[in-house]
Amino acid sequence: MVDIAERPTGIRSYRGLREWLERVQSIGELRAVKGATWQEDIGRVAEMLTHTDGAPAVLFDEIPGYPRGHRVLVNSNGEPRRLAVTLGLDPDISTEGLMDWFEHRMDAMEPMPVRYVDSGPVLENVDEGEDVNVLKFPAPFWHKEDGGRYIGTGCVDITKDPDSDWVNTGTYRVMVHDEKRVGLYISPGKHGRIHRDKYFARGEALPVVIVVGGDPVFFIASSLEIGVGVSEFEWVGGLRGEPIEAIRGRHTGLPIPAHAEIVLEGFAYPNNKLMEGPFGEWTGYYASGSREEPVVDVKAVYYRNDPIILGAPPNKPPYEAHRYRIYLRSALLRREIRLAGVPDVTAAWCHGVGGCRLLNAVAIKQRYPGHARQALHVASQCRAGAYLGRIVVVVDDDVDVTDLDEVMWAVCTRSDPERSIDIIKRAWSGPLDPAIPPDQKGFNSRLLIDACRPWEWRDQFPPAIGPDPVYKRETREKWGWILRGDEPA
Repeated sequence: MVDIAERPTGIRSYRGLREWLERVQSIGELRAVKGATWQEDIGRVAEMLTHTDGAPAVLFDEIPGYPRGHRVLVNSNGEPRRLAVTLGLDPDISTEGLMDWFEHRMDAMEPMPVRYVDSGPVLENVDEGEDVNVLKFPAPFWHKEDGGRYIGTGCVDITKDPDSDWVNTGTYRVMVHDEKRVGLYISPGKHGRIHRDKYFARGEALPVVIVVGGDPVFFIASSLEIGVGVSEFEWVGGLRGEPIEAIRGRHTGLPIPAHAEIVLEGFAYPNNKLMEGPFGEWTGYYASGSREEPVVDVKAVYYRNDPIILGAPPNKPPYEAHRYRIYLRSALLRREIRLAGVPDVTAAWCHGVGGCRLLNAVAIKQRYPGHARQALHVASQCRAGAYLGRIVVVVDDDVDVTDLDEVMWAVCTRSDPERSIDIIKRAWSGPLDPAIPPDQKGFNSRLLIDACRPWEWRDQFPPAIGPDPVYKRETREKWGWILRGDEPA
């Protein structure tokens, strides 16, 4: 475990996406591409990158039909070294070290209030009223069957609870309707949806700020399971150890990151809806189809000179967001199981092939009868594992949960369907679940598989061959050069 006091060094702190780009370029993981079209090329390249191990971040410029400098960034956090930069860590930290650091940072840190300022780079240009034109930015057509252009994929959507001071950020997809209107789809149960429904129930408009180009760490915070009542602005401040600078929106009063690239500010009204979608989502399907969804009337657009859209289009899992969520959501899942009182949880892994939601594995050191079942049920229903889950597997601590072959080996050799399987019915799902009929979406079931040695006769269970996870890791650290072909001097 990495002590929180021993935060790895080597990367100085940064402000905003541009300084992040400098850091990533300095470690050789940024490529510039000129002339790609928003209609097709950017989307198809993004898909290629997210499904290729070791792919760089790519910054598209000179997009036909747009001024030079109006750019789109994709695959920002698609590899562990760039994720480390985003978190402020040494890019050469091990993945185990990164996960340990993140989990213990969550235990030790305190949210830090926002520092409001009167100016910042995001105010270099402000368009209001008739000058508002969302189409001046090169929002791509990400998948060829999409119902339109989506400017918000790597976005941060900011709302406020009408009953408290709680400001929430979430990543909810944003579709371009026309110059002054965008669609905002939020799945049921998400914090932003709860805020929206409260306003709409009162017949009031939802104030919303949409950051479509910003610091990658805000995107990460917005796409993780942060607790109810906790502002991601304050969470990011606590993560970094310094307050986030923000200005107040001219129309909503909501905080806007002072170093953001592009920000849309406006209101969604209860009875103002347009057809939204379809949009290819993280399950790898057009599962949510098309329906009328609330429209945001954009009152102001704030943007820097030569602005950058941060794109993270969903694709068949694992795509970019899954590649970083594997580490961060796995750390959150292990932490939440531990905080629920389940002892000796040695590892957790949210597998990318399941979109870091549909297939999760947990390793424990068995201590008492029912320990495995306890871990299974908590893992399936805690915040990090509850939404749109499908399968949870618990294994002994000699199984490497990051290795799907080992997990399935444990399922095949240590579980027996009659005694090893539980099913939870009517769990939290949503419109994106492809396995649920269109008129029944909202609930799904969970398959819980106890793939541990049976407690009652665990000492008589046949001994396994092969290394445990720690021994495997040590072997790769010492002898991995054989696989890479870079024999040490």
